Amino acid sequence: MSAVESIEVDVAAGTAERRFGFWRRTLAMVIKEFIQLRRDRVSFAMIVMIPVMQLMLFGYAINTTPRNLPTAVLLQEDSDLARSILKALENTSYFSFTREVHDVAEFDNLLLSGKVLFGVEIPRGFERAVRRGDYPALLVAADATDPVAAGSALSALGVIVQTALQHDLFTGDPPQMPFEIRAHARYNPAASSRLNIVPGLVGTILTMTMLIFTALSVTREIERGTMESLLSMPIKPVEIMLGKIIPYVLVGFIQASLIISIGVLLFGVPVLGSLFMLALLSTLFITTNLSIGYTFSTIVQNQLQAMQLSMMFFLPSILLSGFMFPFAGMPVWAQYVGEGLPLTHYLRIVRAIMLKGATLPNLQNDALALAGLMLLAMTIAVTRFRRTLD
Repeated sequence: MSAVESIEVDVAAGTAERRFGFWRRTLAMVIKEFIQLRRDRVSFAMIVMIPVMQLMLFGYAINTTPRNLPTAVLLQEDSDLARSILKALENTSYFSFTREVHDVAEFDNLLLSGKVLFGVEIPRGFERAVRRGDYPALLVAADATDPVAAGSALSALGVIVQTALQHDLFTGDPPQMPFEIRAHARYNPAASSRLNIVPGLVGTILTMTMLIFTALSVTREIERGTMESLLSMPIKPVEIMLGKIIPYVLVGFIQASLIISIGVLLFGVPVLGSLFMLALLSTLFITTNLSIGYTFSTIVQNQLQAMQLSMMFFLPSILLSGFMFPFAGMPVWAQYVGEGLPLTHYLRIVRAIMLKGATLPNLQNDALALAGLMLLAMTIAVTRFRRTLD
């Protein structure tokens, strides 16, 4: 081959390299990233699970028109008319009578504690007053701290009963209902959405920040290699966990105080209950989320996975806790899942204290649930951390 031919071959090769080299190198990087992604099982699982979880939750669990809402009844007379009215209400599927109480104090306590969303009171002598044409009143009290859950049922209340009983009781042309329905929207009579959202934001913001802070705090130590020097010191796993958690308890408390203060000063959200009780139970909630975040840090290998797992936990928390959609309107299986989330219990606590003035006896079930979740998360975290050391 002559020198001229050799030069021509080199020029052609250089041209081909410039033309196809870019795509070869790009393809090599694509293949490399797919291999890396296949090895990162947590990230790969997030890619599959997050859209599937969103589809399942929005498709099956979320219901913007809640049904079968828990309702208590104070039946002061056991008459045929009273039973017909209750049956008419229950047939609408808006109301599900789960409690029958015997006095007004028990009636009010169920609404205050959040165990029911509605209370129906049929007074003594109701049927006799109807027969005499005295136009008596039927009381329906609603927990309006969640305006979405209470609004649709209250707005349809009069039409429901009128349609169900028009053939038996209604007279005149056009027919008129022979009794009055007095609907009382308690705790948020104006149905202001800010009274529902602002207390809920305390829980959602704390959930997101506390999970991420703690999970990243531990994985950062592992990635930087400082965890090995920490473990060489005479310190126990539970002491490491507490040392990681306690500073963020203070951070979370500052966050909660800031959100509540802004809500009170700018948005006019009341705090009717004890500030000390709110602070105490908020600290319990913060510690629970920090414990869960620490547990995540013992599962993942890097900060990216910690962030992904935290968001994976945050997604059902915000959808199934009752923050965005009425909890009582969800299917039973979704409510069971929601009961296992700390945010569900804290939302009931913070709304009850701020808007209802609830006390600890009214909130003991949710407080105990938070304490149980915290102990469970701490136990799992310490156990997995010890296995990692071994």
